Amino acid sequence: MHYDLVIKNGTVIDGSGLPGYRADVGVCEGRIISIGRIRERAGEVVDAEGHVVAPGFVDGHTHMDAQIFWDPLGTSSCFHGITTAVMGNCGFTLAPCAESDKHLVIRNLQRAEDIPPEAMEAGIQWRWSTFREFLDRVDALPKGINYAAYIGHCALRTYAMGERAFAHAAGEADMQAMERELRDAMRAGAIGFSTSRSPSHETPDGRPVASRIATWDELRRLAGVMGELDAGILELAGEGVDRVAGDPGLRGYHARLRDLAVESGRPITFGVFSRRGVPDVWRAYLALLDETAAAGGRMFGQVHSRSLSALLSFRTQLPFDRLPVWKELRALPLAEQRSRLRQPDVRRRLVEASAQRENRQAVGTEARPADYDWLLVFDSVEGPHRTIAEVARERGQHPAETLIDLALEKDLQRFFLQPLANEDQDYALELMRHPRTVTTFSDSGAHVSQLMDSSLQTHLLSHWVRKKQAFTLEQAVRMLTLVPATLWGFADRGLIREGMAADLVVFDPDTVGAAMPEVADDLPAGARRLVQRSRGIAATVVNGAVLLREGKHTGALPGTLLRGPLARLH
Repeated sequence: MHYDLVIKNGTVIDGSGLPGYRADVGVCEGRIISIGRIRERAGEVVDAEGHVVAPGFVDGHTHMDAQIFWDPLGTSSCFHGITTAVMGNCGFTLAPCAESDKHLVIRNLQRAEDIPPEAMEAGIQWRWSTFREFLDRVDALPKGINYAAYIGHCALRTYAMGERAFAHAAGEADMQAMERELRDAMRAGAIGFSTSRSPSHETPDGRPVASRIATWDELRRLAGVMGELDAGILELAGEGVDRVAGDPGLRGYHARLRDLAVESGRPITFGVFSRRGVPDVWRAYLALLDETAAAGGRMFGQVHSRSLSALLSFRTQLPFDRLPVWKELRALPLAEQRSRLRQPDVRRRLVEASAQRENRQAVGTEARPADYDWLLVFDSVEGPHRTIAEVARERGQHPAETLIDLALEKDLQRFFLQPLANEDQDYALELMRHPRTVTTFSDSGAHVSQLMDSSLQTHLLSHWVRKKQAFTLEQAVRMLTLVPATLWGFADRGLIREGMAADLVVFDPDTVGAAMPEVADDLPAGARRLVQRSRGIAATVVNGAVLLREGKHTGALPGTLLRGPLARLH
């Protein structure tokens, strides 16, 4: 037999959680066809001596909907072993929407997901109106990795209601229009329906995004469409009842979620994070997962492998950017900022102004006002990371001046971390260990200059497996492969088995991890974003073709659109 690809001499950790074993993996026509000792010829060979051969990682929470049009590779996800990404989370999608109304969709995405409108305008050729037409367009695009897509509530609402979607409840005619389009989207291959009820999601003018205007009855009816079709996942960014300790609305919200899961018969999923301001609320969410299962519903939480942190720098965002004195400085080219920061009178005014508070409240992953005890110097991926407050005390300085000096020491290239959630890593570990959670939630493709969590999978392997030994390699690989593949219904992925799709990642368990993030001005129209590569990954294989070798693109673009269950039936 002649193989297209053979991965030789590796330790196969197959995604099941069972112990690894030494074997070759043979691939033909995009499928795994042999596991064992392979002696036959192959068109291409990857020598995996000293490496683990695992199924490709599945990321269930991305926002690659816009990026997929200008970035065929799927960076930075592809650098970290991701071979399948689920996009369209939190109600934010580009469809359904006619080109003439694209300003409505862009308004939903611009602030809530930090996707510059100039990049979307320059990088997307709008050739659809319905979600079915959008999926056909995505299907035709060159892709490095695989994608599945939710239909998002914000776009669905503006498609049916236009401008009224941002201010009014849906009437009966509006509801019927949304139900028709949702039904057709599911039949065309949507993986499910996503929505946002989160106060973190606003338009650039400070108004709620369209999905936040929806009543609970509207959400019930739309979830009911999936229930009637017996297909699809409901993903949501939740209500803001968990940001203040003892909020009386939390229990009612949880009861509504539980009842919706039972009533619709469809799985419901959302992010679960700990927050230092409400230290125990995450436990109520874990209890809800178990309560829903006991009531006959399906529900799973999406959790993170580390703290969720805004990434700050003079090249991206700082806590002071909207304060008048700082705003004047930050509007200058970086070289001019550097020069002025060395002038004593300018520094004095900046430090004095740093104590002011802006009127607009930060949302999402926008920089918060500076709490120097929770502002970390990010000099290495692994850490430990010192706080600005600690360094300032050592230097006898105001913390704002310390931040300026630390940045100047690295020519304004130094990053700082501002944790927004999962500050306590013991809690993060407990969240990952819960049997009804899945480790995902990179947000890749969104918050492009504010957040860089595409590396959460490699962080699990480097930090929690290698350094902390909190999980075995077999457990961690299962968490990144079979678990998400099963939850999102990718029946032929997530395991190394004969007949399965040949999505594979070859990595060195002794060195795998994330590199330091970088700032790149490589979006359409020269817009800025954060990029992060990895180390220790020898090869990433998608549908039987080697996409990356040692982090370098081979030229192959083997990714495909993974349509949802109803499309696969026909």
